[in-house]
Amino acid sequence: MTIQWFPGHMAKARREVTEKLKLVDIMYELVDARIPFSSRNPMIDEIIGEKQRIVLLTKSDMADKEMTNQWIRYFEAKGLKAIAINSQAGTGLHEIVKTSNDILKEKFERMKARGLKKPRAIRAMIVGIPNVGKSTLINKLAKKNIARTGNTPGVTKSQQWIKVGKELELLDTPGILWPKFEDQEVGYKLALTGAIKDTILNLQDIAVFGIRFIEKHYPERLKDRFGIEPDMEILDVFDTIGKLRGCLRGGGEVDYDKTAELIIRDIRSEKIGPLTFDLPEQINMNEESEN
Repeated sequence: MTIQWFPGHMAKARREVTEKLKLVDIMYELVDARIPFSSRNPMIDEIIGEKQRIVLLTKSDMADKEMTNQWIRYFEAKGLKAIAINSQAGTGLHEIVKTSNDILKEKFERMKARGLKKPRAIRAMIVGIPNVGKSTLINKLAKKNIARTGNTPGVTKSQQWIKVGKELELLDTPGILWPKFEDQEVGYKLALTGAIKDTILNLQDIAVFGIRFIEKHYPERLKDRFGIEPDMEILDVFDTIGKLRGCLRGGGEVDYDKTAELIIRDIRSEKIGPLTFDLPEQINMNEESEN
């Protein structure tokens, strides 16, 4: 299965982001802590250019904590400040403005030298792929429901300015994917974590990918949740889970579509525990091989 999704509004959003760059001081690049590499738009460096940036690892409560710490070190080795956040609980949010002030200190000092007695609020643009948590973050920072939220990608369709107290003004943007996934594994990870609409996917393929990854890296989770032993044939895995969870057709046959939906839902809802699908050491190896 080839995974691709680039609706027309995303191309428009990319143009609008480029046009509005000059209006902001700093970019908040949101990535999913479960897939910090796969959820980074490879065009983002080209789009942002030299603009100051903070990488915010959203949904950190759903990711493997040790892996998240490794990813923070990975980004900082690239010269990017990174913060793990959980917007629902408010974890890590207090660091955003503080870190922004630290990064922009020299800029505001230059503004003060030009006669501006009191620096204005920080103007930040939020960018990231669909369903990465942009609107949830904005609502938590603003302490009210300003931005529309949803657990499906594509909720935000246009840009909007939002004031967050006296210290921060945010420009929200629609989620932007990219026209072609060069590595189809990236597409599978995006699909598994909910960045691509389920309605255009073969969910059985996505579920198989998720099972095989967890089997390799978190095998004890599958045994605890479903009684799955290592190296079982995938059909046996689906049969075991389908029968255990009652995903059956008339006559007692396993409904593989419903079983796939259940597997994906369990992965997304942390019922198999916090998971990270991008491994820093693998990304480093790939980058070294390309250089």
